[in-house]
Amino acid sequence: MHRFRAVIAALTLGVPFAASAAEITRIASSFEDDDPFDLFLDVGFERSQTRAKIVREQLSDGDATSVPDVNELWYKGVDARLNLAVAFGLWKDLEFSFKLPIVFQQNETWDFVSGTTQGNSTITNSCYNADGSPYSAEGCKGRLFQVPQESYRGGLGNVHFGLAYAFFNQEKDDTKPTWIVGIDYEAPTAKQRDPSLDNTDPDGDRGNVGDRVHKYQLYTSFSRKMGVAEPYFKASYTIPVRGPGAYSNCDQSVTPPPNFGDGRPNLGAPYNCYKEPWTRKETGIQAPSQTALTFGMELVPFENAARSQKFALDLRLLGNYVGRGRYYNELSSALRKLLTSDDYFQVGGQVGVTARAAQAFTIRASGNFLYNTDHLLTTEAIGQDLNGDGTVDTAPGSDELNPTFDWRYDLVSRRFRAIQSTTFRFDLGATFSF
Repeated sequence: MHRFRAVIAALTLGVPFAASAAEITRIASSFEDDDPFDLFLDVGFERSQTRAKIVREQLSDGDATSVPDVNELWYKGVDARLNLAVAFGLWKDLEFSFKLPIVFQQNETWDFVSGTTQGNSTITNSCYNADGSPYSAEGCKGRLFQVPQESYRGGLGNVHFGLAYAFFNQEKDDTKPTWIVGIDYEAPTAKQRDPSLDNTDPDGDRGNVGDRVHKYQLYTSFSRKMGVAEPYFKASYTIPVRGPGAYSNCDQSVTPPPNFGDGRPNLGAPYNCYKEPWTRKETGIQAPSQTALTFGMELVPFENAARSQKFALDLRLLGNYVGRGRYYNELSSALRKLLTSDDYFQVGGQVGVTARAAQAFTIRASGNFLYNTDHLLTTEAIGQDLNGDGTVDTAPGSDELNPTFDWRYDLVSRRFRAIQSTTFRFDLGATFSF
């Protein structure tokens, strides 16, 4: 009963309570009077799994205005990694952090949905070449890629560097919340991922995982301890900047990807590659920007400040907007190229627990679920109006054609879309504090 009254009082009256901050507003602080140096070592295992149904637009017989979706594939992507991180105080409430992910596996599988077979799938019975010409006089006997199929990748991921500062810290002043502003920089240190390479052999060389993109995440977070409850909020915005050695679809303009489909070219207008305005930068990766919001509450049913012991339940609501871009999506490894995806939202939640047995050791576990709204996976622009006549000249050989546009699946009525897409992630980690 006493604990119940404490919860009610905290939530309704906002009673200040000096104690350790929520994990989302944890910060290393050094040169304090009672704590000359803070250092956190984090070790965590993370496994994410994304599953989606992939459908394709198809013109209705006799009705040029109707473009229904037909079921094609089930997609599954699994990412398992070990995250190693260190954070230490540079000054009072000023933290520097470093993180290195080791990707054990980044595997993908594609298989037909129920009712779709080699005989009726538009993937294995394609009618056109990449340049829009008919496949052959015999009809729709082309193949975009082999189904079923698996792809295997792994290796060292991109290194992260972070800097964060707490403008307010409730542990020092219980009349104010904890407010942190920071930047996380993801450096393109991982080896370039080449989607044109064949990584379908489980016993062969695994593909690389690097996108060669600089990512700058600006964020701010707030938390306020009120009795046994600590509500918090975090907002972030990620800015991508193409880095050196980033992949371009025109890298495969001379030779088609090995073992791809039936060996035919994978670009609609490869003759325009490296010509203005179709530079390597223009035909390369264009990673999407992201905007994320997190609302949550940490509930602490047990805490012994004298022994630095704590058990907390963490509940979060998550939202993330992923902008339009050309990057590695659910079909890139199958179609062997960067693909342009429409923007979409991710919405979901997370449940986690944190247990601290002593000041020097904390363990945590969490699981989150995200629903990814339906979005196109192949929607490359057909070209650019270079002569100013108001239209794009799509005649074969036109210099206005986008070389990476593929008439087989980027054209309206042939595009692929991801629906019923969900992502589940599990994290298990430990923190050593010094």
